[in-house]
Amino acid sequence: MITHINQLGPETPHTGPAPTGTQAIVWSLDTTAHTIGGHHIHDAHTILDTEERTKAARFLQPDDRHRYTTSHLALRILLGKYLNQPPQHITLTREPCPTCGGPHGRPALTHPNLHFSLSHSGNLAYIALAATPVGIDIEQTPTPQTVNDIINTLHPTETTELKALTPDQQPPALARLWARKEACLKATGTGLSQGLTHPYVSTHPTPPPTPGWTLTDLPAPHGYTAALAQTQPPTTPHHSPTTAAQSAEPHQLRLGHTSVARTDST
Repeated sequence: MITHINQLGPETPHTGPAPTGTQAIVWSLDTTAHTIGGHHIHDAHTILDTEERTKAARFLQPDDRHRYTTSHLALRILLGKYLNQPPQHITLTREPCPTCGGPHGRPALTHPNLHFSLSHSGNLAYIALAATPVGIDIEQTPTPQTVNDIINTLHPTETTELKALTPDQQPPALARLWARKEACLKATGTGLSQGLTHPYVSTHPTPPPTPGWTLTDLPAPHGYTAALAQTQPPTTPHHSPTTAAQSAEPHQLRLGHTSVARTDST
């Protein structure tokens, strides 16, 4: 069970060795920060690749652009530390889509023994690293209106479970369900192309068995829910010598965006 989230702050991170076996390492960061992992946000134009810079430029709102840039800068910093490479030398690619074979599957490295997943919601981002395919998702508690918009598009059993709850129980239950579902879809690389009905992940406090995968709810700050999916049962992750965060302000859920455990606000 994962009970610790490493906090990536302004200083250069001390990551330790890359994950091995069934180990999963999870990092969190404040995406409003201007200095992350020893680099200022202004360094991003020399570190991010052309595709990342192009995507960042497409955001109409400066805050959204900043969050995207910060989270991807952090991802490269961490990957560089674990692979002992400068962050700008990390080559990101896409695996073939498992559904159609197109070049839009899981984000991946050319390095065969390190897998990663990135998720951001509100002002927080979580990054998971593992030696096997992994997916992570963090979600904010949605509004009742979002529940009404989504409830009838899910797996029939999930819809039934949500409708059996009281109105105040439904938003956190939907956040829990969505984080689990998104983590699974990101781990497999299928995304939302086949709709929201599969896989079945339940609204109950304990995730159901998921054939071929281990689905784990992760600790998250108040107002957030997070989950991790991995091809093999995760063991207690490596504890990097960093301070874990313990609180964060809630923000509005953005369901369907791709964008655990103590955390301190920064």
